[in-house]
Amino acid sequence: MGSLHEESSNGYHANNTNGKIITCKAAVLWGPKEAFKIEEVEVHPPQKTEVRIKIVCTTICHSDLGAWIAMNKEHWAFPRILGHEAAGIVESVGEGVLDLSEGDHVVPIFNGECGDCVYCKSSKTNLCERYRADPLRSVMIGDGKTRFFTKNGGQPIHHFLNISSFTEYTVLESACVVKINPKAPLEKMSLLGCGISTGVGAAWNTADVKKGSSVAVFGLGSVGLAVAEGARVRGASKIIGVDVNPEKFVNGRVMGVTEFVNPKNYETPVHEVIRKMTKGGVDFSFECAGNVDVLREAFLSTHDGWGLTVVLGIHEAQQRCLFIRWNYLKGGGSLDPYLEISKGNLSFQFLLTDAWMGKSTWKDLSHISCHLLRSTRRLSFSRRESA
Repeated sequence: MGSLHEESSNGYHANNTNGKIITCKAAVLWGPKEAFKIEEVEVHPPQKTEVRIKIVCTTICHSDLGAWIAMNKEHWAFPRILGHEAAGIVESVGEGVLDLSEGDHVVPIFNGECGDCVYCKSSKTNLCERYRADPLRSVMIGDGKTRFFTKNGGQPIHHFLNISSFTEYTVLESACVVKINPKAPLEKMSLLGCGISTGVGAAWNTADVKKGSSVAVFGLGSVGLAVAEGARVRGASKIIGVDVNPEKFVNGRVMGVTEFVNPKNYETPVHEVIRKMTKGGVDFSFECAGNVDVLREAFLSTHDGWGLTVVLGIHEAQQRCLFIRWNYLKGGGSLDPYLEISKGNLSFQFLLTDAWMGKSTWKDLSHISCHLLRSTRRLSFSRRESA
């Protein structure tokens, strides 16, 4: 690996690796549930519209766990470098990249945006026709090849969710990179790439929590805490945290949770407890546990007539949740995939500004444990009565 030297004006140490193959360490997964192997890999230079990034910090998310245990066989692609929640510094850029340059501090996003397609121009989604996350894709979009290779033998190593951050260097589409303020600490900014944007986006964009609303959050992992924070910032009057681990209530209180329910402490179903606490049910419930039984409790905890349940947890492919139409749906529901922080560049800058101006507790992001659940798909049920 080329040595870093020569400090530039933005504080980044320039290097002599531009346009060259970099040899670095990576955690490579060679098969389902196998131990990650720390080994040297070759990272090739970025091609047209791509960037190569030095990963400074990366965290583990539940989606990485799902890929490791290979819940869905159609997603299998080995060897592979996982990881999608990270922060780093641009090492070099490929042809045609105009908005990023060497030394920029960045956060990768797995749902990239071209800015020109019908999806990017819509306010209803943050999907992009070309750069959306696709768990079936394990190569670069431009040429259908990988940028990772084994050091000995040159075997291709597959990419993961447009990012692959369990490596010292990675190559991404420039559309999947957001430039951030260099004053923001990179060891905390990786949280914006996944956990915070999922949870806060669920509260702001999907549920659109209003001032005075009542909220129940099922599962107080990283995403659940971010939901609570998003609801708090929106002015929710009651935020109920539900978890079987009482130790999570400490961080939950910091992030805005006002009341706690531990299912182990009650003989009655949780939804009955919550409906009694709120005189009929909460306005919004968020399922952040990836468990269909919890999903049912979250749904039944909402108020009849207008309650809304937002599903963020990852559920195994073969799991099914039974909803009886007459008792539950009463007018139908909607499926809203990937509606989190709706537009990467704009929303990331807003979150950073809001955090560092002291309007939220995000200044101490260590309260969010970034090793739990990640949403790849969210289901919104509306409990509106049919006419």
